[in-house]
Amino acid sequence: SRTNVGTLCWRALRSHWKKRPFLNAQPKVLKDLSPKHKLPSHPFSSRGIMCSTNIDALIFDLVPPKTLHAILQTPTWFDYERGRLTEDEAYEAVASKFDLGAQDVAVAFQGARDSLSSRPFMVDLIRDLKRDGGRCLPCPTSLHQTGPSSAPSPPTGTSSMPCTRRRRRASASPTLASSGTSSRRPASTRHTPAFVDDKFDNVLAARSFGMKGVVYDEFSNVQRTLRNICGNPVARGFAFMHEHAGRHVSFTSTGHVIQENFAQLLILEALGDPALVDYTKYDGPFNFFRGGGQFTTRNFPFDADTSSIGLTIAEGITEETKHRVMDEMLRLRNTDGILQVYFDPSRPRVDPIVCVNALCFFYFNGRGDELSETLDWVEAVLRHRAYLHGTRYYEPAEAFLYFLCRLLAISERARAAWRVNMPGDALALAMRVISCRALVSMPLQICSGSWRCNRLTVAGTRMVLQIRLKRGLIANR
Repeated sequence: SRTNVGTLCWRALRSHWKKRPFLNAQPKVLKDLSPKHKLPSHPFSSRGIMCSTNIDALIFDLVPPKTLHAILQTPTWFDYERGRLTEDEAYEAVASKFDLGAQDVAVAFQGARDSLSSRPFMVDLIRDLKRDGGRCLPCPTSLHQTGPSSAPSPPTGTSSMPCTRRRRRASASPTLASSGTSSRRPASTRHTPAFVDDKFDNVLAARSFGMKGVVYDEFSNVQRTLRNICGNPVARGFAFMHEHAGRHVSFTSTGHVIQENFAQLLILEALGDPALVDYTKYDGPFNFFRGGGQFTTRNFPFDADTSSIGLTIAEGITEETKHRVMDEMLRLRNTDGILQVYFDPSRPRVDPIVCVNALCFFYFNGRGDELSETLDWVEAVLRHRAYLHGTRYYEPAEAFLYFLCRLLAISERARAAWRVNMPGDALALAMRVISCRALVSMPLQICSGSWRCNRLTVAGTRMVLQIRLKRGLIANR
């Protein structure tokens, strides 16, 4: 009979399930991931996170897959997940509702449990996070239960999380209290847990309790987000910089490496460690390129931009050399009195950011009043926001404010504040942070401790140089 077949299947599946090493070992694995913690606790929902399953691919002769999914959405099943019903009581109730046999429902759910397969990369990630001082509080759902329970259990941290499908705030109190998130605790003693789940509704519920909700879409995204939440972004950034010391190169939008001095000097100024950079030392004006020009004329002229940065930052340059170069730069002014970019009269180019860096160099050496026309033009660019769409040689608007801060120490508050809510990549946000001290770029840090490559300078009219070094430079400032 159908009932006898169901009973035999139940016994066979249950016997097979008890022998499965992963399912038997799972509680032990999770238990082993609970050392003493130093950083905020991080609860994880294990449905679809620690394990994966494809119930739709299973052929259930007793309960169709769609019915099984429908059962998981019933109030009866929610009560079982809260611990208000035993497993047997839940099976009886849903069987009556869907006109099924209780034993058939039990066998179907056991088959679903048997279909679970581990995600070792997620377990390894949690181990890494816990080794670095984080705490993991696994929150299993009913598919992970190891067998029928004999009596209802009181709502505990792992059986009544708010981010399963119940959405009841009262049921979350035990877990929040155990993780240090309870709103009744003083703010100074509360942690900020992270909740990871593959269902947006669950993550939304977690966020309503003040948790950092992470939707599991791709492992790479989850890994980056959790490492940023649990780790120390500054320490990771410095580690990346030291690991790649001397190799923080720039490259074009097409991937060609550019051997240049400008970015190296910015790293030196930001971090103050000469061991991290590799640049050409000069006893006079500086050149943007190390060696011959790339994607331009081979004999590329010295420029006021790199020279101003280099002579301001580099060590071992005499006062005599600095003043000699300033005298040469004064001869670069055009008929309007604005300083031009190149030490080459055949290249009449002007850029407000280059002028800002030159003004910084002159003012640092007590000669800023000699560039009054240049200062007036820079002020006009700032006042009329002419920098919003970039300049001839710099793409982001934040570059103007960033370099202006080197000159003024504090940029005009209104201009910096106006850019706060504007979109931007990691480099633009980092420059904005230093300009107005108002934003953070930590969420954009990738797992290596660096930041993704973003555009800074433009050479000529077409080629975009993406300054790779900025991945570990400004955001660590």
